[in-house]
Amino acid sequence: MTGRIGVARGTALYVGAVLGPGVLVLPALAVQAAGPASLVAWAVMLAVSAPIAAAFAALGIRYPDSGGVATFTRRAFGPTAATVVGWWFYTAVPMGMAAGAMAGARYAATALGAGAGTAAGIAAGVLAAAYAMNFVGLHLSGRLHLALTGGLCALLVTVIVVAVPHIQASRFTPFAPQGLSGVTSAAAVLFVAICGWEAAAHLAGEFTHPRRQLPVVAAASLGIIAVLYAGLAIGTVGVLGASAGRSDVPLLRLLGPQAGVGASVAAALCALLLTFGACFTFIAAAARAGAALGRDGAFPAWFAATRGGVPRHSLAVQTGAAAAVAIAATAAPTVVDVDLLMRAFSVLVASVTLLGLAAAVRLLDSPLIRGGAAVGAAVVGGVAACGGRLVLLPVAVAVAALTWRRHHPAPPAPPAATPATRPAVGSTPRRIAEVDVQPRRSYELANPAARMSAPARSRPASQR
Repeated sequence: MTGRIGVARGTALYVGAVLGPGVLVLPALAVQAAGPASLVAWAVMLAVSAPIAAAFAALGIRYPDSGGVATFTRRAFGPTAATVVGWWFYTAVPMGMAAGAMAGARYAATALGAGAGTAAGIAAGVLAAAYAMNFVGLHLSGRLHLALTGGLCALLVTVIVVAVPHIQASRFTPFAPQGLSGVTSAAAVLFVAICGWEAAAHLAGEFTHPRRQLPVVAAASLGIIAVLYAGLAIGTVGVLGASAGRSDVPLLRLLGPQAGVGASVAAALCALLLTFGACFTFIAAAARAGAALGRDGAFPAWFAATRGGVPRHSLAVQTGAAAAVAIAATAAPTVVDVDLLMRAFSVLVASVTLLGLAAAVRLLDSPLIRGGAAVGAAVVGGVAACGGRLVLLPVAVAVAALTWRRHHPAPPAPPAATPATRPAVGSTPRRIAEVDVQPRRSYELANPAARMSAPARSRPASQR
């Protein structure tokens, strides 16, 4: 499949993946945990986000494949570890998307003064739109997503600009009422704010020129996200202070009561755009991850089938899984609530990110990026360990993945990128993903079903 994403659309997808609906409440939750010292936790999380973004961008440049973190892990640690990582990510996304849609819809409904029925309808509409646009394909829906992301950023900048004149110095004292424990608690809450880089890695193979575009996209996305998060965090502390955590719609309160109906509409629109952006990108990433897992033998080969560049089979399974999770949460809200789903999603994604960063430490050449990945892995590992009993969820999924692998042996692993596989000076460079062609062809000759469903990427360049 030829790349169809440019810098602008790629930046919109990356921003949408990281800047999810959590931004609606995370600044307020952090203030509740640590007071004004929550700004220290924000600084730490944003600082950690930089090496994580750099590591995944570098891996995407070197291995631009729809398998994303599973591909990186396969090259670093072998097919068994790749299977486990792929299953973690594919399992996490339906839970996270259902929880995010419900949280964003409740925020929008509350801002508009509507009830639970309206919130349920909004959540269903957001999920339906996000999955439908993914069935259309990234190349057709990318422009609309770019426009929506631009509108979202404009709305959040407006909120920040409106809030700045109302910042009061007195709101910053006492600075750390909960001490160091409050700051660490806030940092654990804010981990959700830096999730998304691992999802965006699955889209690296969609770029027209990954080597040139990915560094620009990662840097632009990180800059936009840092400015928006920092502005909202400072505004929340300086305007709302300790009362921030007592509001269901802190973003609406930042706009002030004088804004009237317009503020309610703006807050509701922010909630919907944030929710849709995150859902769209994570769904696209999960669908491509499932197709890559089918291609590599970690899922049934049926998952690898695509049509018009869209992994429809994998996407259909994701759609059904998200619908099942949403129905379960609606039917039994006391058992399967939004908080439980979001925490389960977080611990699975943290596990994926941890293995992805470990792969970066092993595969990349740059000491600076490898060092940053090691620091990021240490932080992410600490956050994952704070998941309580939910740390058993990645273990359970890993057992299921290993059971599958035991009964379905992996195809031959592609060779690692070494100086011997790189083009000589003056020769015509090949796409990095083409190093997989020969091993994959051998596997397909022995497995006709895999040959019939293999992605277009596995064909020689002359046939594409």
